Amino acid sequence: MPISRYSEFQNRDTRVAVRLGRSPLRFPAAPLSRLGPELAAVALLCPIFLFAALWNGFPIVFFDTGAYVLEGFAHIFIAERSAVYSLFLAYLGGRESLWYVAVVQCLLTAFAVTEFARAVRPRTGLWELLSIGAALVLFTSVSWYAGQIEPDCMTAVLVLALYPLAFHLRHLGWLRAMLLVGVAAFATAAHPSHLGLSAGLVLSLVGLKGASLLLRRVDLPRTNVALPALSFVLGVGLVFAANYSLTHKLFVSRSGSTFLMARLMGDGIVKPTLDAVCPAEHFKLCAYKDRLPPSADAFLWGPESPFNELGRFKGMEKEARRITAESLARHPFASLGTGLVDAFRQFWMFRTGDGVTPQQWVLDPEFKNFMPVQYKYYLGARQQRGILRFIAVNVVHYPLALLSLVWLGFVLRNAARRRKWHRASLPAFVFLALVGNAMVCGLFSGPHDRYQSRLIWVPAFVLLLTERGNLVLALRRAVESGT
Repeated sequence: MPISRYSEFQNRDTRVAVRLGRSPLRFPAAPLSRLGPELAAVALLCPIFLFAALWNGFPIVFFDTGAYVLEGFAHIFIAERSAVYSLFLAYLGGRESLWYVAVVQCLLTAFAVTEFARAVRPRTGLWELLSIGAALVLFTSVSWYAGQIEPDCMTAVLVLALYPLAFHLRHLGWLRAMLLVGVAAFATAAHPSHLGLSAGLVLSLVGLKGASLLLRRVDLPRTNVALPALSFVLGVGLVFAANYSLTHKLFVSRSGSTFLMARLMGDGIVKPTLDAVCPAEHFKLCAYKDRLPPSADAFLWGPESPFNELGRFKGMEKEARRITAESLARHPFASLGTGLVDAFRQFWMFRTGDGVTPQQWVLDPEFKNFMPVQYKYYLGARQQRGILRFIAVNVVHYPLALLSLVWLGFVLRNAARRRKWHRASLPAFVFLALVGNAMVCGLFSGPHDRYQSRLIWVPAFVLLLTERGNLVLALRRAVESGT
């Protein structure tokens, strides 16, 4: 991408703001292109992103947190949880304090945000980025994930790390690039769904690279594929290493087929499959085929589910793989169709606070056994006292997330209509990540608000960073017109 065109794109919103005269959104000069403001941004964004956990009085926990604690601290392999993230908790000293984990997660988020801003818009000032971070904490879900003892915060970190590596490598330098590769690799390995998301984004970059070679007359953006691909390979390597450290066997996942079978069961695909193959196949699940749970969640986590009697993930691993394969072979179009419906629903499900409820009934044993010193602070948190309410939060978060999607869509449409493919790369990449995340989660697990909520703050961040001038202009026109 020519430097002149890049500079014109980056300075467009600055020129708009200057034309508006003295604006309350102008900030002192401290550009992130200088090392001091860059380091200060990472350091100061960390406590900003930690706001929700600080206000709660303890890091946010989820149903799955106890499984990660058990796997990491007791070194007991749990098929449905990421061994990489579990060991991350152990190595960071989570047994002594889960605040260590929350702080490092906020630092990783702050680093990804800062390097993304520095690469995409180098003239961004320190105070400007800090104000954007504060706005994200108030009006999006970012703080609820950065300070949560779950790997969900790494979904957005993965996307924010891959884009500069792919499209702005020259503005990073080798040290920042290698750090981003490491962060992206860890983010890829931190959750099984991230493997699919990362693979999809890298394949899309390969496709864009091929298109740029074939369509030389079209001014497509230059794409670096090697470093995003390296981060994916390293992420897969981390998964192999972590699984081997707990089981002494090399594999990627022992639960993927079970999750997919549960999703197919909830969508009504497994029942006709079992009707057709039982009892010839002698599946253990055949005995329960006429009273299967009505949803994937009820099958996987319900207290009266036959899944518990059949040995859960370990006992059902081989059978789930065969039932899944049989269901896909017998009902390919129904399986794909219901999966796409689930993915479409997942795309629009992003309310903040999904599952952030009192968790004593799940987590008390883990805290008492592994973290007794933290137990009283955990019980004293607002979450455990049951006083967190997200209705008012989502009155703000959800419509603003919708608005950011619409605005980003207009940015992408306008860039495509004008054939400004360099400008289109950023909104297209973000939309691709959102669609990919919805596809992976909707197809394999079924829709849940937290899956898309963990990523939905990225469009708002991108717009605040790159479209601030247009936003000021739109607000000024709205005020002047009396609306």
